[in-house]
Amino acid sequence: MSEVENTKKEAIDLETISPELKKVIEFESVPEEMWHMLVSVHEVAEIAVRESWDEMPRSAQEVLDNFEQFHALVSLSQSYAGYDFMAEFETIKLPENMDEDAQAEYRSQLLDQVLHNCVKDLAKQIKKARRDPIMRRELADIFKK
Repeated sequence: MSEVENTKKEAIDLETISPELKKVIEFESVPEEMWHMLVSVHEVAEIAVRESWDEMPRSAQEVLDNFEQFHALVSLSQSYAGYDFMAEFETIKLPENMDEDAQAEYRSQLLDQVLHNCVKDLAKQIKKARRDPIMRRELADIFKK
């Protein structure tokens, strides 16, 4: 088997992921090339996303049906933001005296901040949707059967 074949990822079966994440993928027409990243982000970010959910007022939580919907929306936001960040990071001029380890640490810190901001931004949007019927309906439409 060639090296390229070894590095190919197994296809994501949408029937094996959370129903909420599946709805987000289908509704937003997420390209199949992004599915692995999206599923990975969804799996690793749950604890931090749960903390943000738990800190939101009950009235904001009620904009969505459950935590899983919030988690799926955050995962999508984080996946796109992470992808954009990694592409943009390649163009950033870093100090010449910064070694590879320092660059990796710096990239990691910036990426963490980008992902954290996605959670904060979505929480803000959900809170805003409490008073915005159009925004509330748009969020609900994502998860309709």
